[in-house]
Amino acid sequence: MSTATSKVRTALVIGGGIAGPVTATALLKAGLQATVYEAYPTLAEGIGGGLALAPNGLAALGIIGADDAVRALATQVTGTVMAVGGNTRRLPSLAGVEPLQVIGRGDLHRILHDRAVESGVRFEYGKRLVTVDEAPDSVTARFADGTAATADVLIGADGVRSTVRTRIDPEAPGAGYTGLLGFQGYVDASPDLDPEPGVMTFAFGKRAYYLFWKMAD
Repeated sequence: MSTATSKVRTALVIGGGIAGPVTATALLKAGLQATVYEAYPTLAEGIGGGLALAPNGLAALGIIGADDAVRALATQVTGTVMAVGGNTRRLPSLAGVEPLQVIGRGDLHRILHDRAVESGVRFEYGKRLVTVDEAPDSVTARFADGTAATADVLIGADGVRSTVRTRIDPEAPGAGYTGLLGFQGYVDASPDLDPEPGVMTFAFGKRAYYLFWKMAD
């Protein structure tokens, strides 16, 4: 979108998790003033497990200048192993492509929030979206605390149970349980296991699978 020909100058970004700060920072870089509205009262700290970011994900974060901060905290995964039953195979990797970067969701959240603040993005907390009123040239978000905010556009970055999505399309299907549960933890590895540093193993069983890799420490 070219701001030279567009009348859009301001945006409301609903949701301050992973997508919201990235979206708002990118909008600011494009010349739009964006404010993030988060339902929870404070910045979430330490929520969620680890995420593995591929090179294209790092390239996207590089657009807003957050990639190097992620690399500094992440654990590099330089190889992948598939273990199915008694068969174990090392998967080939692409030459000239940087490794996966495994980072805790909480660390990633903090990096993206701080980068957004440094760029000039404003955050408003305790703003749970209730309804949206559209006008020909603007949109107004109304929040559970009785306040409201108006801008040229409104963007939903409020997760799998998005309130914005249901306001756009009340018939939109909601999130459904896939039958999978995910857990993450840290253990002292058996000497018999002794995982190779930088290698992530996908170990498959009949009803579950798990991934494991060696931490830097």
